Amino acid sequence: MTGPARGSTIRFDFATAQRIVFGAGAVAQAAPIARSLGSRALLVTGGTAARAEPLRDAVGKAGVDAVVYPVAGEPTVEIVRSGRDLALAEGCDLVIGFGGGSVLDTAKALAAMLTNEGDLLDYLEIIGGGRSLAVPSSPSIAIPTTAGTGSEVTRNSVIASPEHRVKVSLRNTFLLPTIALVDPELTYSVPPALTATTGLDTLTQLIEPLVCTQANPLTDALCREGIGRAARALPLAARDGTDTGAREDMACASLFGGVALANAGLGAVHGITGPLGGMFTIPHGAACAALLPHVVSANIQALRERAPDSRALDRYQVVAGLLTGQAQATPEEAVSWLTALNAELDIPGLSGYGITREHIPEIVEKAAAASSMKVNPIALTQRELARVVEAAL
Repeated sequence: MTGPARGSTIRFDFATAQRIVFGAGAVAQAAPIARSLGSRALLVTGGTAARAEPLRDAVGKAGVDAVVYPVAGEPTVEIVRSGRDLALAEGCDLVIGFGGGSVLDTAKALAAMLTNEGDLLDYLEIIGGGRSLAVPSSPSIAIPTTAGTGSEVTRNSVIASPEHRVKVSLRNTFLLPTIALVDPELTYSVPPALTATTGLDTLTQLIEPLVCTQANPLTDALCREGIGRAARALPLAARDGTDTGAREDMACASLFGGVALANAGLGAVHGITGPLGGMFTIPHGAACAALLPHVVSANIQALRERAPDSRALDRYQVVAGLLTGQAQATPEEAVSWLTALNAELDIPGLSGYGITREHIPEIVEKAAAASSMKVNPIALTQRELARVVEAAL
């Protein structure tokens, strides 16, 4: 991989969870860890709270009472407000998130709002006051049950505001969980379609930090390792959910992607998915999956036309080599590989979620202002963004 020019100075800021526990069966450590952090937990789960009952029983036996707060769908301003009210009324001093990225984002926001005064809107960017969190969050444990968002190690929580038809972020290093507990066994039951879309979210969150303008040597190493794991494991995990090696690789890749995006940044895929998620009922992973090949293609074309000497082209060649297993693969071969993977995994286009050509101007206008766009390897024009969205329909 091409590095910085001779004589340049490397500078970066790196932060992650206080402790990361990874491995098959690691969820068994949740109870003693919870006991060391608090005495009464708010247990944030997905819509099917019964799946978390073994965890609730385990922490209960360890002496930690758990109040269950089920969250169906992605977090909204009102979901966070209601959860905070419940946690305060119940005297919770610990938050445990057990679920997919939406559940973990909810848990992280709740941990922050338990210790910071005021309303959630005071701290949200774009639609709110954008204030910085003043004090550290309550102790928290993040336990992902999908291999997708890497939310267990990210420093933001994505929250929807149906009223404003947008998704925005609560963003601060205080959002990082105290403990990230990643157990690949928890992903074994994830169905093929969800494995595919969350897995492509993982791949997106490894590719974008590698090529973005804020990439650094530490995140580069994580991205390269993660892309290689995801490239070989995702088709296997989607085809056979009981493939323990593939599930482990995907859980590891997801973790690496979360660390990388939190410490480098993302790009145009996430710049577009933010508005999409606010305007339509579309899972984040599904949006990333549909957009990824087209954004990569648009970036490569724009770089060749307007910045042919950019190191991002070298990095896209690295991506191509990792995806295809051929070190000399061209950046364009990365696009071909991603397109073929989407076809193999039956990834639906954006039109399957009610998105039409008529929506493109509003999507593009909102996407152009998204924070993720600021570190895309090249500034894409609104016309280029429109072509990306149209191609993904």
